[in-house]
Amino acid sequence: MGRTSRAEAARHREEVVAATSRLLRERGAAGMSVQDLMGAAGLTHGGFYKHFSSKDELLGIAATTAFGELLALLDQLSADLPDRSEARTALLRHYLSPEHRDTPGTGCANTALAADAARSPADSPLRASYAVGVQETVRRLADIEDAPGEDASEARRMALVDLATMVGALTLARATADTPLSDEILQTAQEALSTPPNP
Repeated sequence: MGRTSRAEAARHREEVVAATSRLLRERGAAGMSVQDLMGAAGLTHGGFYKHFSSKDELLGIAATTAFGELLALLDQLSADLPDRSEARTALLRHYLSPEHRDTPGTGCANTALAADAARSPADSPLRASYAVGVQETVRRLADIEDAPGEDASEARRMALVDLATMVGALTLARATADTPLSDEILQTAQEALSTPPNP
């Protein structure tokens, strides 16, 4: 294969992964065929197996890509806002917003892929990618938690609470979209996470 052909094949593979990452978050794994995934990248399904051994392999790679977007956002917040409290506040505003609720295709993988990961076999690439992604999300969130005395175990506990609350609130808000309750859920969760705990 010539250099141009290899570069084109690599570009096509990246396009398929990016399209699958978006569709996976929008529709879920069950709602997509190989033809859908290749078509979303502007390719025919005949070339699928030149790039991937199976749809399951592609879903695992796409999940990793989806988590990569969130992790990059968390890293960017840490870099742009060295004050942990400011970084956490910016994350809460972004995560628990109507804009995030209304754009699942570019939204958080923790929320969008949870049901698919839970339904997948324990040894599936999607489930493995999801578990790694959640672990990395918690680790990055702990970096922006303002834990008393820089206590690492308390920062991790706070990160788990934040993640569970944000994912739950976003899931409920998406399920009740186009109703006043949806906005209320987002606002209430943001307020609850923004309120300092009682001493």
